[in-house]
Amino acid sequence: MGWLRRVIDGTPVATNRATQPYSGDLAHLEWFARSKYGVEAYIEPRTTVTQTTIILIAHDGEWTRRRVSSPQAAWKWGRSLNLPVYDIHLTGYPQRMRDYNARQKRASA
Repeated sequence: MGWLRRVIDGTPVATNRATQPYSGDLAHLEWFARSKYGVEAYIEPRTTVTQTTIILIAHDGEWTRRRVSSPQAAWKWGRSLNLPVYDIHLTGYPQRMRDYNARQKRASA
């Protein structure tokens, strides 16, 4: 059983980091989703370099990305928080995220 399913279903999760690699990631994602306005979830597929990830993007373009165990777990998690969930291959990244990144780059220059 995957870690996300255990967390959602209430099954105890092992404390060994090797068997619970994403607990901090899930906590961060939930904090972001609950503390920001207009959050949407975008699922990024596994590549040869990275695991499957979910990126949360707020109304102003602020975003965070964390790894998830599978696309199915990401869909289920997003829906459990009533977030709109999208496949990044079908929708692409929203313009507000690109605008936010540009603002951050200008601010740090």
